[in-house]
Order: sequence, then structure tokens, then C-alpha cells
Amino acid sequence: MTISLTEIIAALEAKSNATDSSSSISDILRLTRASEQVSDGTILYDSAGVMPTDSVFIGTLAATSAGTIYFYNGTAWNAVDSAETIETYSFQGSVSGYNAGGISPSSSPTTVDTIEKYSFTSDGNATDVGDLVNVASAATGQKSLTHGYSSGGTSFPGSTYLNTIEKYAFATDGNGSDVGDLTTANRIQTPAGASSSENGYTAGGTVNPGYTNVIDKFSFSVDGNATDVGDLTESKNNTTGQSSSTHGYRSAGGTPIVNTIDKFSFSVDGNATDVGDLLFIVYQHVGQSSTTHGYVSGGTPPGERNDIQKFPFSADGNSTDVADLAVAMRRGSGSSSTTNGYTAGGRRPAIANNIDKFPFASDTNGTDVGDLTAVVELGSGSQY
Repeated sequence: MTISLTEIIAALEAKSNATDSSSSISDILRLTRASEQVSDGTILYDSAGVMPTDSVFIGTLAATSAGTIYFYNGTAWNAVDSAETIETYSFQGSVSGYNAGGISPSSSPTTVDTIEKYSFTSDGNATDVGDLVNVASAATGQKSLTHGYSSGGTSFPGSTYLNTIEKYAFATDGNGSDVGDLTTANRIQTPAGASSSENGYTAGGTVNPGYTNVIDKFSFSVDGNATDVGDLTESKNNTTGQSSSTHGYRSAGGTPIVNTIDKFSFSVDGNATDVGDLLFIVYQHVGQSSTTHGYVSGGTPPGERNDIQKFPFSADGNSTDVADLAVAMRRGSGSSSTTNGYTAGGRRPAIANNIDKFPFASDTNGTDVGDLTAVVELGSGSQY
């Protein structure tokens, strides 16, 4: 997502001019705070070197006494001017969705290393844009401002457990690179993935032996290993994740199959809390996120499901069944644009290459909008 500083200032001026006696106090207070962030001298520092780097300042504009304006993207304060475009973090993408790795069908399953991307701006088929270093399936995906990530998973044949963290660049098509390790080897079936502006999270999954409830966190700004920062309320595999601006989520999973929705904080390391239930118990499902809701699509049992469920980020609570996928699916990958949720590949019921999308703005059914380059299941999803 890109934001023009000139457009921000113009919008604030227009909003200020439109305020009158009917304007709410809360609107006026929010407008005042936003205006302060772009006004000269209100957030003022002697130099960029003393500007704060706390996560609460992500998206903030500040100035030095010399008159230079800076924008904090969560990693660094970057100097801008009135004509410059500022790129800000959003979990949702505006350009492309990605499917990385997975399993191709055969009598003896074969894990693939392909990184595919498909357009968010026009419906159509995916293209092969690179390869993972580690041939991985059943991994989970995360995204930073500049890279997609694939963490954990397993490799066939031989069911080799993987604890690797890989990243691949959004700006240029190319191969992945191995940048760190999880604290434990997560494998088939999929752990939950979540992303803040600063860190990627991998939660739950299958380990050797059994299952885990560990929440791992790894940095986007510095390549390196993950740290154990908390626990889910349950040890689950075959699960999926969602991301709000402040929290990561783990929804449902097996074994045994449950419908629990867990939430954990991005700002403070700690354990997850049980904040609601999905309408249906489900596993091998796919997760997506709008700015206001988490989504769960497809899964099993029984067979392949076509349900699209959503739950709110603003208040803890249960999900509702809001629509259906174009084709029932499980074991696919998920991605999220600013306007739509996507599922790619998976079993429908045979392993398939369908790309489905459904709108966030209205609770309506999904449509089949394209194909991956190959039939694949258990890939990891991301978006740019």
C-alpha cells in the first residue's frame, strides 16, 4: 500500500474545513491527533537519531528541528518530502497473491519447491516466479513489507521435518533464501501463520513426536532464528492463522478437531487466549484476513467443505457462516488482498489448481478466477 504525504495533508485540511457543530467529539479528537502528526513542530526531535522506535509509532510522521519530515515504517525513520510516496505496512496485499511449495499428486507424493504468484488486479492464471531453497509442504506463510515467508513444513518422500524460515522478495521475481530456524521442527499438517509489521509468527503444528502449542516469533528486519514467545491454549495441527493490526489468531484445527479461536498480542509476548468459536469444527482449512475480520474457508470434515466463515477483530466473539467457495476445498493455501480473500490449490476433492476469490465488502460466494501452474496441495500463502 502506498500513501502520498501531499494527499494526507489535503485530506486533513478538507476534513477540518468540514467540521461543524454536528461533528462528534471522537471525530474531532481523531482529526486533531492526525493533524498534529503532520504539522510542523508538534512531534519534533533534535535529530532522527533520537526518534523513538517503539511499535506504537509505526505509521507516524515526525520532524527534526532542521525541518526534515520523517516517516516510521516499523524498521527505520525515513526522510520524506511533500512529493514523496510513503509505503506503509498492511497485512493485506494490493498486487499479488503467492503459493509456495506443496505436494503434487502421484502414487508416492512428491514435494515441490515452486513459488507461484497470481494477480490481485486482474483475474487470471498464476506464473512460476522462483523456487524455495527447501522443498517444503505443509509450511505456513507470513509477509513483511518487502518479502513473503514460508516457515516449517515437511519434505516428501521421507517425511523430513523442517524448522527452516525462508523468505522471497516481492519486488523482483526470484528464488527464496534460508534466513533462520524455528525453535522446533513443525511439519505436516500446517501450523498457523500470522504477521505484524515487524515480525512473523508460527504457532502450533506437528512435531516429533506429537503436537505443539508453541508460538514462535522471528524478526523481519534482521534475518535470524525464531524465539518461543508464548503458548496457544491447545496443541493443534491442521490449523490456520489470521492477522489484525494488533493480534495474531489461530482458528480451529486437530487432533482432536476443535472450533476454538485463539488470539495473541503482537505488542507484548505472551500466551494466547480463547476468544470465541467457529460455527463449525474444522481442520485442513485456509485463513484470510481483511482489515476488520478474520476468515476461515473450506476444510474438513466431512469431505471437502465450501463454507466461508468470518469473525470480528474489534470484539472477541464467534464466527458466522457468510458465503460459500466456488468449489469445496481443503489443504489449500490462502492469501488476502485489500478487497478479497483467495484460496489456491488444495483437494477439491482431487488435488487441484483452482484459484478462488471472495469479496470482503459483501458476504457473497466465491468465484473461480484462475489456475496455478500445477495441481498442488499444502502450499503456503502470502500476499504483496
